[in-house]
Amino acid sequence: MSVSEDRTVQPATAAPATGIADPAPLGLAAFAATTFLLSAANAGWMTKATGDAWLGYAFAYGGFAQLLAGMWEFRNRNVFGATAFSTYGGFWIGLGLWALLVAPKAASPAAADHDIAWILLTFAIINTYLLILSTQVNMAVFLVFLTLEITEIILFIGLFAGSTGTVKFGGYVGLVTALVAFYASAAGISNGLAGRLRFPVGRPLIS
Repeated sequence: MSVSEDRTVQPATAAPATGIADPAPLGLAAFAATTFLLSAANAGWMTKATGDAWLGYAFAYGGFAQLLAGMWEFRNRNVFGATAFSTYGGFWIGLGLWALLVAPKAASPAAADHDIAWILLTFAIINTYLLILSTQVNMAVFLVFLTLEITEIILFIGLFAGSTGTVKFGGYVGLVTALVAFYASAAGISNGLAGRLRFPVGRPLIS
């Protein structure tokens, strides 16, 4: 499955016009896994862990692997996929750098929370037009951006307000976002194989 067009209608054995494999399933998996780890911490699930399990993967998987997927989407002439994956690859790398370099110097926990709130607000703006344009892709991709939009809005409201309950709720919505992205990734892999097992992605809302 491509993030900009539903390639699942093509024969499973058909090679992309560019001669390279569809990078979207990798980008979606990288986004999903890192989102899952951070959202589990926000939801309060990691009671016996450090809560920072997401950090290394913000660089290695959600960041670097997703950024690579974005670059390969440029090679595929897929402007939507290139922009979406590169944007969120950069988001995870930037968030990881902030956690390592800026957060330890924050004047207070509230100041750190406001930093993250501003970051999430900024990316919610970008995500808004990606969400609108994803209506032309397929239902699975649209739901990824829809649940992500809701997650970002809840989290930045909670962080600006200093409401731990709202942030925890945002963590649960983030877990839903991750699960939707996992499914979209699996669907892309299944529809890129020659076998009979295919996961549906649904038709675009606007075609």
